[in-house]
Parts: sequence; structure tokens; C-alpha cells
Amino acid sequence: MSQHSQFSLLSKRRFLPYFLTQAMGAFNDNLYKNALLLMIAFGGISQQENSALLTNLAAGIFILPFFLFSPVAGQIADKMEKSLLIRRVKLLEVVIMSLAAISVLAGSVWSLMALLFLMGLQSAIFGPVKFALLPQHLSSKELVAGNALVEMGTFIAILTGTICAGILFDLSDYRYWIAIAVVLFAVFGLITSRFIPEAPANDPDLRINWNPFTELKNTLRQAREKRAVFLSIVAISWFWFIGASYLTQFPGFSKEYLGGSTQLVTLLLTLFSLGVAAGSLVCDKLSGHKVELGIVPIGSIGMSIFGIDLWFALDQLNISQTMTITEFISQPAHWRLMLDITLVSAFGGMFVVPLQALIQQRSDDKNRAQIIAANNVLNALFMVASAVTGIICLAILEMSIGDYFLLLALMNLIVAGYVYSQVPEFALRFMIWILSHSMYRVRHKNLSHIPEHGPAVLVCNHISYVDALLIAGACQRPIRFVMDKSIAELPGLKTFFRLARTIPICPPRTDPEMYQQAFERIKEELDAGELVCIFPEGKLTRDGNINPFKKGIERIIQQNPVPVIPMALDGLWGSFFSHKDGHALTTRPRRFWSRVTLTAGPSVPAAEVNAENLQQQVTDLIHS
Repeated sequence: MSQHSQFSLLSKRRFLPYFLTQAMGAFNDNLYKNALLLMIAFGGISQQENSALLTNLAAGIFILPFFLFSPVAGQIADKMEKSLLIRRVKLLEVVIMSLAAISVLAGSVWSLMALLFLMGLQSAIFGPVKFALLPQHLSSKELVAGNALVEMGTFIAILTGTICAGILFDLSDYRYWIAIAVVLFAVFGLITSRFIPEAPANDPDLRINWNPFTELKNTLRQAREKRAVFLSIVAISWFWFIGASYLTQFPGFSKEYLGGSTQLVTLLLTLFSLGVAAGSLVCDKLSGHKVELGIVPIGSIGMSIFGIDLWFALDQLNISQTMTITEFISQPAHWRLMLDITLVSAFGGMFVVPLQALIQQRSDDKNRAQIIAANNVLNALFMVASAVTGIICLAILEMSIGDYFLLLALMNLIVAGYVYSQVPEFALRFMIWILSHSMYRVRHKNLSHIPEHGPAVLVCNHISYVDALLIAGACQRPIRFVMDKSIAELPGLKTFFRLARTIPICPPRTDPEMYQQAFERIKEELDAGELVCIFPEGKLTRDGNINPFKKGIERIIQQNPVPVIPMALDGLWGSFFSHKDGHALTTRPRRFWSRVTLTAGPSVPAAEVNAENLQQQVTDLIHS
């Protein structure tokens, strides 16, 4: 993946049919839903006084199945072979859309409402399986790219489905065209689903609990078992809260600030959707084709910065009541507003894609679809909450929509701060990402030798005070670093190392108790299946050469006979954080944007571990 565009996945059978299937589903959902809303409002299938009630009822009817059936759908997705389940779900869509076509032609509003509920049910069943399938067909290096393409495809499908509904509604005999379209795209989705490769069941022996209420409780309980996963679900749901708030208010925003043109509502929807798509695609590039949580804070910060700037941009608008899209775009005074809306959503895409990949990567294989079902339930809950919040702020408190958008940007900072305080890994990875993309250009070699699961000890040469940060940034798994107490307690870095759960150590003659506690902590972390990294030299190099490895590594492996992975850092000698030409951190900063290489060697079995041999292997890696 590092040598190919993420779009190369679209040429793979293990991804393209799946991508087309989910995009067709999102397109058809929005085509049908928005066509129904237009028919209610302007098509004469309801009385004028009931149109507002039916419009809001339609929104609730579509989202209700996500609350009721997502937990059961998650169990089904874990129990069944996934490609077969997707084909059956798409066949159900063809049946529902065929009935919908008849109801559209008949103009039966309550039949259309009932079928909208069934479409919500079909989407609720499809939701868990479509995301649980990705980790089975994509490698860990492709997971972010796959999620980015799915996010891009989903928002473009939502946009085009919405626009297509409006285009068809403006045609003469629009009911025939809508009826044909919803069936046709359902059939296209069924055809593409037949090319999705098999994806074995996660837990074929699972006994399904068909009670949606008790299973909803069980699903949320499972999601809370891994705090990082659960708070990622909360953060994703917050993204949908923000997204739903913007999309819902765009018509009112156009009326209040842009002269009420429906063309400009379409422009806002287009900018927002394309922004999410672009941000999702950029995310894979910034993350280096891996699940990089350091991108998440960048996304949240960008959403708030440009959300706040959107409020200031409103003062520059120069609007007339009859303004067209072309006239609006042609005025430079409006470019700032358009850029803000695009960047709010683009940073939203950067925010949500790594979180989705994290859930897929860190969920247990046996209940991954059920965890994704919990995500879908909370997403739906937060979207309902966004509607309630909008009613309170705009109708009850009589806040302007511009002020409401400002409130969303400020609320985003609070929610993001809470999530990052509860899961320090986000802030930690953010700091690492900034360091490794500002002062250094870090190249990785053979990091596949680091196991994706289970305990292991990493050993590396020690050149600078930022060695641990660069290693942590290169590895997708959290690492517990054993480092000298004097480094772990450096001003400015002490809090950072504490958040990273480093294990401070010192010579036994200096503090025997801390020395012993360090080995106890190492044993605890390895027993828990974590990665532990040590610098066996015990101190930073003073001349750029490797110091002799101490025997502590042998004691660690005697207590926990786990694999040892030798690693080597090269290119840090002479940096501001090394001891070249004086004590580190005291010389003039230099060598910004330096090339640094981190190389991993083959795993060494526990029985073959000794300090001298590991030192030689690390030395060989430096010169390889």
C-alpha cells in the first residue's frame, strides 16, 4: 500500500463489489427517502396541514429500526457467512423497493411510510455486516484506505441520491421515474453483491437473542468492555451529531442568510459531502496507510477552527433574494464561507475514518459485528439528539442558525477534550505524529516482524531523548517503554511519558526498590499480552556508537519467555535531542526534517536471548 494509491483497492475483487454494493444502498436509501419527502411536501399525497407532521414522522420512522434491530443484526452478522448475508439483505431491498414502486404509483402515503420503515430495517441489518467484513478482506495496512473509500462513497452516494430525487421529482410523470429508479438501483446493488468474496462467520455457534431490548443492553455492555473502543464509538456518534446538525439546518441557513435559494441549499450539501469525501481520502495519506490515532485530534481541532471561522464569515456575505449558484460563487466575499463549510466536513472525515478503523481492528473477532451494531445504535441516538438540540436552540431559545453553528464548534472542543482525557492514547499519538512529521522524516523497514497480537519485548539502540516517541509512532500497537528515571522525569516530557505508561527504572545501587518495581511492572505488562520496549544500553550514547547491552534483558526473558524483536534507529545522532557536541537539549536546534530510519529484525526466540547476541544484531541492523 505504501507504493500504491488507495484507489488501487477499487481494482480488487475483494473490495470493489463490496464498495459498489454499499454505495448503491446509500444512494437508494436517500433517493427513496427524499423522493418521499418531496411527494409529501409538494406532490399532493397528503393534506397541506399534515405535511410537516408527516415529514418529521418520516425521519423518525427511518431511524427507529436502528434502535430496535441493530443489536439482533449484529448477532446475525457474527453468526453467518457475510457475503451470503449481504446478498440476502440486498434481495430484501429489491422486494421492498418493488412494493415501494407500486405504492409510489398509487400515491399511498401510509404504504410508503411502512416501506420506509422496512428500508430502515434493511439498512439496520446491513450496517454491522458491511463494516465487520472489511477486516476479513483487507490487511491492516489497507484498513484505513478501505474505510476512507467507504466514507467517501457513502457521502457522495447520499449527495447524489438526494439530488437525483429532486431531479426526478421535477420531471413530468415523476412517479413513474421514481418507481423505476428505486427498483433499478436495488437490482444493481443485488448484482454487485453477488461478486463479494466469502467472509467466514466470526462465531457460527452463537445463540441469537431475538429480544431487541435485552440484546440492546448486552450489546452496549460488550462495547464498554474496551474503553478505547467504546469512547471511539462515542466520538464517531458525535461526528454524526455534528454532521446531522449541519445537514438538517442547511435549508434554514439558506433562508436566513443566503436569500432562501434552493439552489444554494444544494451547493451547501455538495460542499459538505465533497469535504467529507476529500478529508477521508487525505486521512489515509497522512496516517501512512495504518490506523493512526494521531490524526483524530487534528480532525477535531480543524472542525472547531473552521466552524468558528464560519461564524465570522457570515459578516462578509452580500446576498440578493434572486441569487443563483453562479452568482454566489462568482463573488470572492463568499469564498470564505464555502471554504469553511468544506473544511469543517473535510476535517470531520479525517476525524471519523481512523476511529472506524480502530473499532474494526481492536474489537474481538467473535463479536466484531455486535460492537459495530452498538456503534450504529449510538449513531442513531446522537442523530436524534442533534434534532432535539436544534429544536431547543433554534425554536425555544430562538438562537440564530449562525450562532448555533458557532455553539457546535465550541461544543466539539469540549467533547473532544473529554474523549482525549479519558483515552490519553489519542493525545499521545497526536504529539508523536506532530514530532515525526515536523522535525523528522521517519522511514520504517521490516516492522512486520513486530507481532500484531500477544506479548513481546522490543530492544533498540539509544541515541536521543525522542527514541521512544519515534518508535511509538511507528508501531500501531501501544508500547510500554522502560526508560531511565532521569529521562522519564524530564520537565516538559514527564506528563507525556506518564500518559504513555512508561516504566521508569534506575541502577539498583541508586534505588533498589524502584529497580525491583520496574521488573515487576514489566512482568505485569507482558502477562497482559502487551509490547514492552527497553533500551539495553541503559543510557544515551555519548559518541554515536552503541554502548554495551546490560543483562537486564536476560532477566526479563527468564521471568517471561517471550519473543524478542531487535530494532535499530539510525539518523538521530547530531539532532537537538542527542548528546553530540554537548548535552542534549542544550545545543542549538539543527537538522530539522532529518531522515531517520527505524529497522526491525526477525524475532529471536526466548531460548536464544542473550545481551551480547542482541547487541550484535542491533549493530548489524544499523549497517544493513
